[in-house]
Amino acid sequence: MRYRFKKDLEEIEGCTGSGTELITLYVPPEKQIFDVANYLRNELAQSSNIKSKTTKKNVMSAIESIMNRLKQYKRPPPNGVVFFIGHKQIGSDKTDMVSFIIEPPDPISTFLYRCDSRFYTEILRETLEAKEQYGLIVIDRKEATIGLLRGKRIQVMKNVQSLVPSKHRMGGQSARRFERLIEIAAHEFFVKIGTLANELLLDVKGLKGILVGGPGATKNFFVKKDYLHHELKKKVVDTFDVGYTDEYGLKELVENAKGALSDIELMKEKRIVQRVFDEIRKGDNMVVYGEDEVRNALNMGAVDVLMLSEELRKSRAKATCPSCKNDFERTVTDEESVICPECNTSAPILEKVDLVEALALTAEESGSKVEFISKDSEEGQMFLKAFGGIAAVLRYRMR
Repeated sequence: MRYRFKKDLEEIEGCTGSGTELITLYVPPEKQIFDVANYLRNELAQSSNIKSKTTKKNVMSAIESIMNRLKQYKRPPPNGVVFFIGHKQIGSDKTDMVSFIIEPPDPISTFLYRCDSRFYTEILRETLEAKEQYGLIVIDRKEATIGLLRGKRIQVMKNVQSLVPSKHRMGGQSARRFERLIEIAAHEFFVKIGTLANELLLDVKGLKGILVGGPGATKNFFVKKDYLHHELKKKVVDTFDVGYTDEYGLKELVENAKGALSDIELMKEKRIVQRVFDEIRKGDNMVVYGEDEVRNALNMGAVDVLMLSEELRKSRAKATCPSCKNDFERTVTDEESVICPECNTSAPILEKVDLVEALALTAEESGSKVEFISKDSEEGQMFLKAFGGIAAVLRYRMR
């Protein structure tokens, strides 16, 4: 779940160590566990040379902890695995051992070992980018390249050089004949690229759109004519000017299309939040908001779409009052204790679960759709402030 992954990263990034006592290890799926263990044994030997006794002890214990955990794997998981282990500062020159093991939602391609005062999360941060896949086509009369964009990763699928002549020195009828041959060759090249694009992109699951780029007017001609399958043609987001039509051209295309891609994601979010406002304006009681109202609707199975802000940081806590022995639940932020509703006595928390995950699980069990709302758009910010980040569109009127 994106929300859980994002929250875990926030917790990991909140850890700070003294010197180089926080160890980050990225193990890609193709890496042999035996090779990783050997690498760590060498790092363990090197760490014995650390001058600070405290740092040496903490680094060595962190490496040994990773090595012990590696023994649980015969091979890395399909997407690889990332270890964040070390001693974080907790104040008054004291440290506490922390350990996070993350199986990323997408394959990692880099083996990385790093000791630092902070955990290295940049690679995982990239996976929080939009995961919808976009087809990429850069084309002119000399060359074309087809690729795929997922998150920030660009995959080159096919590069094709054309045999279309670019210049001629003939005059008269020969010139006109040669121009016709050039146009025929160009047409055949465009047909070839269209056929390749159809073969490579039509079966891509979750293809959100297609970006087309190139120098000059060729890209627009290619899109307007029927070289692409009609299903792909409907997904063309826009055309963009780029100076190259090779792998570098794909990178330039993505860079130039950032604004359009951002708008697509924000528009999706805006439509979701706008639906809540539209339903409220109708006044037919088909929307509930606030934790208690939404929880009640979920328990009755009345929720069609549950909307939750990604920025919610609350938990549902269970407690038993030490005075009156009353068992109760409360929604909390970072408090270590809650107040008993019966006798107003402070009670220690016995169990705590993330509020967003608990509500999402209840929704999924009842067949409700769950939409997570970021605060990247004005509507997302308004949703968090006006509705507390929790709202639901109902299947039927409850009152």
